[in-house]
This record gives sequence, C-alpha cells and structure tokens, in this order.
Amino acid sequence: MVQSRREDAGGQTRAAGCNRAGGAEPAMEDEQSFSDICGGRLALQRRYYSPSCREFCLICPQLSLRSLTAVTCTVWLAAYGLFTLCENSMILSAAIFITLLGLLGYLHFVKIDQETLLIIGSLGIQLTSSYASGKESTTFIEMGKVKDVVINEAIYMQKVIYYLCILLKDPVEPHGISQVVPVFESTKPRLDCLIEVYKSCQEILAHQRATSTSQQVPVLRRPVLSSMGDDS
Repeated sequence: MVQSRREDAGGQTRAAGCNRAGGAEPAMEDEQSFSDICGGRLALQRRYYSPSCREFCLICPQLSLRSLTAVTCTVWLAAYGLFTLCENSMILSAAIFITLLGLLGYLHFVKIDQETLLIIGSLGIQLTSSYASGKESTTFIEMGKVKDVVINEAIYMQKVIYYLCILLKDPVEPHGISQVVPVFESTKPRLDCLIEVYKSCQEILAHQRATSTSQQVPVLRRPVLSSMGDDS
C-alpha cells in the first residue's frame, strides 16, 4: 500500500515529480518560524512549484554541542570512576568505543534534521526524513490510494497533541480506511503549523477531485428500438 525507499541524493524524486506537475523551479518560497509540542524552535519552508505541486519542509535545530559535551563527560567520568576501583585500562578504552559508537548510531538512526512533505496532485504524496548523518528515508503514496488528509489528536506524555495524518483508502470497502500514515512524527509541530500544511493539502486534493470529475465524460445510452413486422 505504501512504498518506502532510501535515497542518497536527495531531491531527485522531487525534481522529477515537479517537472511532471508543470514546473522545474519553485515559483514561490517562504519560511516561517513555529514551535514543537515541547516548545522547541522549528522552521517551516514552503515551496510552491505549481497550483498542484507544493513542498513543506520542517527543519529542526542542529545538534547542541553543549548536550553532546555533557553526555560525553558523564560517560567518561563514570568510566574513570570504574577505572579507579578496578584499575583496568580496558574500561577507558570501552568508554571511548561506546561513546563513538553511540554518537554514530544517534546521528544515523535517531537525530532527524528535517522532515519534508511533497504533494503532487497528479502523482501522490512523498514523505522524506533527513537524518543528521546525511541519510534520507523516503515514503511515497500514490494519489489514487489517498482518501483524505486530516488533523487528528492523540495522548502524548499525559497531554493532548495534534498531528497531521494521511488516510488511505480501503480497496475492499469504498468508504473504509485501510491505514493511517502520520506526518512529521519526529518534529511534532504544534497545531498552528499543522493548519498551514493542512490547508494547502486540502486545496490540492480538492483541485484533484474536481479535475478527476471533469474528466469523466458521461456515456449516453441510446434506446434500442425493436421493430416487429406486421403480417398482412
């Protein structure tokens, strides 16, 4: 139902999709500051390629050098305390190895610098997560499988938060929902930021539905006249 893949060179899929949608260069780009649910700073970059192709990029703050130094010092001080008790030099070597391995794992699998939502009315929706190490994780959803884009609420850390999600159609039941795909899971923006993205997505979805309806040409059925011969 949802196609996932990883890209080393970010932007290749975005460029190809927007070329098909009718524009290689962004027609308009702006940036606005928002906050996440914990009060952290977020930057929302909006790129308008065409009326049916828009991109939203949420950028998180970079890795804090103060936090990194505090964690490193804590681990090394604990290792030095064990070294003074056991007098084993392998403890210090293990502490250095664990620190470096943990930092690499954190940058490659945990720390996300930005999350991107690209919606193309004629193709689908692409979700991209860019990690601090440079790795990108991409998920593409075909527009024919998208039922709607909504703002939902959930309980997180004993408080109510809002999140944007994509509802996928159920192939068996036309009016049912087969899957709910959350958007911006790592950045967790507040409601005011979600509303900006939600409005643009609804505009493109409404335009796509209107286009699909206008392309459906009604077929007129001619009545079949049966002629009966009269016996003279």
